[in-house]
Amino acid sequence: MRHKDEAQSLLKQFFSFVHTQFESHIKTFRSDNGGEFISLRSFFKDNGVVFQTSCVYTPQQNGVVERKHRHILQVARALKFQAQLPTHFWGECALTAVHIINRLPSPVLDFKTPFELLYSKTPSYFHLRVFGCLAYATNVRVSHKFDRRSIPSIFVVYPTGQTAYKLYDLSTKKNFTSRDVKFHETIFPYACVQPPSTSHPVSGLISIMAHDMPLPTPLPVVPPPTSLPVSVHPSSPTSPSLSHSLNPSSSSPTHMPSPPSPAFPSLSSPLPTPSPDSSSIPVLPSPPSPGPGSDLVPLRRSSRQPSLPVKLKDYVCSHVCSDQSLSSLPVPTKGTRYPLAKHVSYHRYKPAYRSFVAQLGVVTKPRSYSEAVAKPKWQEAMQSELRALQANGTWSLTSLPAGKTPIGCRWVYKIKLRSDGSIERYKARLVAKGFTQLEGIDYQDTFSPTAKIISVRCLLALAAARGWSLHQMDVNNAFLHGDLTEEIYMSSPPGLRRQGEDNLVCRLHKSLYGLKQASRQWFAKFSEAICSAGFVQSRADYSLFTKTQGKSFTALLIYVDDILITGNDPVSITATKKFLHSHFHLKDLGTLKYFLGIEVSNSKKGIFISQRKYALEIIEDVGLLGAAPIDTPMERGLKLSDKSDLLKDPSKYRRLVGRLIYLTVSRPDITYAVHVLSRFMHQPRKLHMEVALRVVRYLKGAPGQGLFFSSNSDFRLRAYCDFRLRAYCDSDWAGCPLTRRSTTGYCVFLGPSLISWRSKRQKTVSLSSAEAEYHAMTGTCCELTWLRCLLRDLGLLHHESALLYCDNKAALHIAANPVFHERTRHIEMDCHYIRDKIQDGSVITRPVNSADQLADILTKSLGKEIFVPMIHKLGVQDIHSPT
Repeated sequence: MRHKDEAQSLLKQFFSFVHTQFESHIKTFRSDNGGEFISLRSFFKDNGVVFQTSCVYTPQQNGVVERKHRHILQVARALKFQAQLPTHFWGECALTAVHIINRLPSPVLDFKTPFELLYSKTPSYFHLRVFGCLAYATNVRVSHKFDRRSIPSIFVVYPTGQTAYKLYDLSTKKNFTSRDVKFHETIFPYACVQPPSTSHPVSGLISIMAHDMPLPTPLPVVPPPTSLPVSVHPSSPTSPSLSHSLNPSSSSPTHMPSPPSPAFPSLSSPLPTPSPDSSSIPVLPSPPSPGPGSDLVPLRRSSRQPSLPVKLKDYVCSHVCSDQSLSSLPVPTKGTRYPLAKHVSYHRYKPAYRSFVAQLGVVTKPRSYSEAVAKPKWQEAMQSELRALQANGTWSLTSLPAGKTPIGCRWVYKIKLRSDGSIERYKARLVAKGFTQLEGIDYQDTFSPTAKIISVRCLLALAAARGWSLHQMDVNNAFLHGDLTEEIYMSSPPGLRRQGEDNLVCRLHKSLYGLKQASRQWFAKFSEAICSAGFVQSRADYSLFTKTQGKSFTALLIYVDDILITGNDPVSITATKKFLHSHFHLKDLGTLKYFLGIEVSNSKKGIFISQRKYALEIIEDVGLLGAAPIDTPMERGLKLSDKSDLLKDPSKYRRLVGRLIYLTVSRPDITYAVHVLSRFMHQPRKLHMEVALRVVRYLKGAPGQGLFFSSNSDFRLRAYCDFRLRAYCDSDWAGCPLTRRSTTGYCVFLGPSLISWRSKRQKTVSLSSAEAEYHAMTGTCCELTWLRCLLRDLGLLHHESALLYCDNKAALHIAANPVFHERTRHIEMDCHYIRDKIQDGSVITRPVNSADQLADILTKSLGKEIFVPMIHKLGVQDIHSPT
């Protein structure tokens, strides 16, 4: 199993295997709380299997499998260390370990083997070979008389369902199976990879690979074991020969006469100086070939063999390491085949911001009260929160009145970081389980405005162009400032219960996080306070507050308890902070770096936003950190339908697509793919899951990709009217194969910066492509109208018209000419709206070539040759790219 997502199918295959082969049924299945097992609940229920899970962070409840897992890993590590194989052979080590364990007697089984108890017969041991040893398999694909008759390889695993051996070809670096194999169980080809040391002397013989190219001079090889006959070179009677060879028909070494010329140097002769790095290069033996002219193949020296003199070993190493044939030898590599370091780099960051981003991805927080209570830092954080709640008069302890039902509560943990990335404090927040509240009894109204993401991007683009500083503030216990009018009781929180208070509950007087009306109460109090300081609430976005005094301008944007402040007057910003401090308990987080899960990096060139950490979490959750990246999020021209099989557990799909939806905040390149996937949330199918995983693999190629808001100095000095709105709109006529409805796509630029985009299926079926394009123009026009109002509240008065680009001439003529006929009768309302905007001068339509239509990426899946240049034109960049 290479990835966790294979666990479901493998477990189902195992259930079928047990039933077919042994006529038995699995009655009980116990596991930890891994998602790959939890998602099989319906499968277990359908098959009548009792599904048991251990408690969280209690592995001892699943001790049988934990101990067996440790046993397998210990044996697998021993096999790897003996053969000195690279880590990417870990799967073969584990499979071979299990194969051996199943054939070893166990005292737990009355000294019988698991194989014997399962199959009622004694296992055979004649097929067992030394793992990782040198093996020569017969080469059946011989095309020339002088081709090799055997393939040098290493033995890696016993294949299932075959009477053969699985080998690893040292030349092609591929696995293959063969039955006709000769093993040299004392030779380990990878044993020479690590350099020798004084504590671990060279225990293997160094061989010569001279089969691919002629050598100018013959090289000495290591003498054979003492039990083997040693020949004397005819031309040098006093010097023993150091060569021997293998008989092709047997794996045992036999005596072969040495070549007649020239003579090998004797042990007493002076030897050349070794190369400094020669001992670190792996040297692999060459395969034998039949006849007396076969290549020299030395054997690995056992512990009983005499060690070589140091000078002789150095001599051999210096010659072998200079051989050009070593360039083709396999060198073990560490880690995955597609490491994440090839796609994410932080070398463009300043040291301070690099430290902040690094710490952001390292810190971990507990997931439950039982985990947090075991750590003193989180204990202190929870006690501090309880003291603040009691000091604020949030509740009073009382007995539960008759007829009342208390709501539950839980702890949520968060780590607050300073601007340099160091940990400022550990924060524990008590959250009420508001989902158990009853409408009309526990709450009345719940609506509370929150800042629109478009407003955030618009404010960042304006700050980048004007060179304004961005400040972030956090409200401590924001929801506690709201007063409750309803009678609400809450269970006593963990950590508050004392002896004699087990039957008491909390009567809430102040709003608490998690309550359905808490956000509304807090926003009402905050807006009242900020408006008293001279700020004006925006009509386009009620979470935006602005203040203008002469040439001084200050903007404040609030999202629940996170506040973003910017403007052209530092004195006014400081005064705003002091005012907020006097009314609420605020924490000044300094320069904006992390807001709503968005990483914000600032430089003289502009502002860059990305969701790097969030994207990496998505990739890690689905187990694709080591997957091969893909160039496009969706296959070109793909149309999703409901033809494939339904997913038995749709929750995993819904969670993944839900997280991808929020990732589109800074990733317009995946907006269309995520929009199409979100259409099937009610009944996801296997094909839909495959496409969703493809999007994740696309994210793997550039997890830190995001939007750049330019701060071009020439652009900054222009007049306000030069912040011109430009919009591109497009549609894919009848693009949905199920409903035949069209897809609208548009993107809006403020100057050079992309601030708004959308991909959405139209509400009605269009009778022509012109009608579909016309509906797209209308939707874009509505967005432009709202953006003009928002920018007016931000002090940008648009005297020039917004430009609307469309690549359909028929739609442009319908919008410009007040003529109605049969083809446009049913879209009369749209005609009136967009024509009014064109006539009052707020919008001007312009034609654009289809090749330059930037909204094309939001209406259909494109190929790499069109997709990559298109996202660059949208302002999508990747400052995390290593290149």
